[in-house]
Amino acid sequence: MQSNPATSGFLLGVASRAGGAHGPFADTIIHSMKTYRIALIPGDGIGKEVVPAAVKVLEAAAVGFGFDFEPFEWGCEYCLRAGRMMPADGLEQLRPFDAVLLGAIGHPSVPDHVSLRDLLLRIRFGFDLYVNLRPVEILPGLEPPLKGKTADDIRMLFVRENTEGEYCGVGGRFKPGTPDEVAVQQSVFTRKGVERVIRYAFERARARPRKRLASATKSNAMQYTMVLWDEVLRTAAHDYPDVSVANYHVDALAARMITHPESLDVVVASNLFADILTDLGAALQGSLGLAASANLNPLERLGPPVFEPVHGSAPDIEGRGIANPIAAIWTSALMMEHLGEPRAAERIMQSLKAVTGERKIRTPDLGGKNTTQEFAAAVIEKVQDSHAPESPAR
Repeated sequence: MQSNPATSGFLLGVASRAGGAHGPFADTIIHSMKTYRIALIPGDGIGKEVVPAAVKVLEAAAVGFGFDFEPFEWGCEYCLRAGRMMPADGLEQLRPFDAVLLGAIGHPSVPDHVSLRDLLLRIRFGFDLYVNLRPVEILPGLEPPLKGKTADDIRMLFVRENTEGEYCGVGGRFKPGTPDEVAVQQSVFTRKGVERVIRYAFERARARPRKRLASATKSNAMQYTMVLWDEVLRTAAHDYPDVSVANYHVDALAARMITHPESLDVVVASNLFADILTDLGAALQGSLGLAASANLNPLERLGPPVFEPVHGSAPDIEGRGIANPIAAIWTSALMMEHLGEPRAAERIMQSLKAVTGERKIRTPDLGGKNTTQEFAAAVIEKVQDSHAPESPAR
């Protein structure tokens, strides 16, 4: 592993933009500037194309701080060489970083349950990143696929429980390959796990203008785990009297996302339920290439947070240079916000929205003919324009 050579000389450029790093104080400015250590895991397929695009946008947006990017070549190709998705000490290698930017994991050469569980889920569980945050919004210039709905009608924030529930991995197979084979997959819900993610969702709802929280359940059929979920929701609601709470069966909630998306604001759900609902949310946005996410532990730091576009590795278009980088760029804005750089996050999102709003540069999944790099270059140009000082009034 080594630092990305593409970032060499980057800190000097940022220092110059941040405060004019010239003359006798240049070295002081460079050395005193905040530098974020970011682990890059491009992974598989188009992850190797969208992560470099996002890195270039991040570099352009940095003012007053810098980055130290370090790439890790883990994923399915690594698995075919080494017999595992990441090294045995992979978590320890990642632990010192401020954040992880991940591209996509998965390839037909490695079974999905191996590639997902042995890398991404290992990181989520190992660092106890119990919140998966997924914004669902329509970017300017993109038409909502729902007839009769506008961008203002689709503004949701999903809070997914990320470290237990249906994906805890408890179970097994008995008498495999025989007519009597039995497979058991166990869900595990803990009061601690349910309460902390629900309270986090309440806090996010409280901070938003509409102050609405919807919860996904299926307690009519799942009389233990989901009844616990509902009980914790009701108890926590007493501490948030200013937040309006609605509890929906998950199938009814999926239907509501289609028929009345404007009624939903913050949505909290279990690992499996939110996994499905958020992909429906990406479809409401117009493309899986738009789905950004953050994996967080808001209570304690056991390791770095992980930020990932969730469009998958798309091996069918790998290497063609046409992958949509919007999700990766949006994800980088989430990373900047979490790291305490809201101005950089705003620069990235405003520039991204400016490009989509112009309706000129689009990748094929959105009906255009532009490449990944062309789209990223357009965003970078907008970011650079945002640095330019305003002309004095006359």
